[in-house]
Amino acid sequence: MVFLMVLVVVMRYGFGIGNIALQESITYLHGAVFMLCAGYTLAQDEHVRVDVLYQHWGPRRRALVNLLGTLFLLLPICVAIFALSLDYVVRSWAGLEKSDNGGLPLVFILKSLLLVMPVLLGIQAVADLLRHAMTLAGASQPVDIEDQETHPWT
Repeated sequence: MVFLMVLVVVMRYGFGIGNIALQESITYLHGAVFMLCAGYTLAQDEHVRVDVLYQHWGPRRRALVNLLGTLFLLLPICVAIFALSLDYVVRSWAGLEKSDNGGLPLVFILKSLLLVMPVLLGIQAVADLLRHAMTLAGASQPVDIEDQETHPWT
């Protein structure tokens, strides 16, 4: 994306050449990165969180807050995004929507990410629900492979 942005700027201001498709490709890539990586970001626990109280709580209290937040906030939002986007995406596919101003002809594919993102995020949310439920049930936290000195399967 950075390379493409530099290329657009150099072409436009250095040579007076504009390319709408190239400019739109940056938007497509940015949207794809955001939409496809939301579930991964949640899995890595790198999402935005206000840790004023959370940082001082123990694992069980954190698990309870995460379980309730996932159950009553995240999963309903995923369902809502999917449901509210479905007709919008179907109409885009029905007309094989493309850019009106000479840009990329694949707008319908970009809009499809509005359905992919809540599905991926929802799958991760279910995995997190299970993990938090296990923590509340007394299971120990899993150890990262990188933290283990020896691998039991090698």
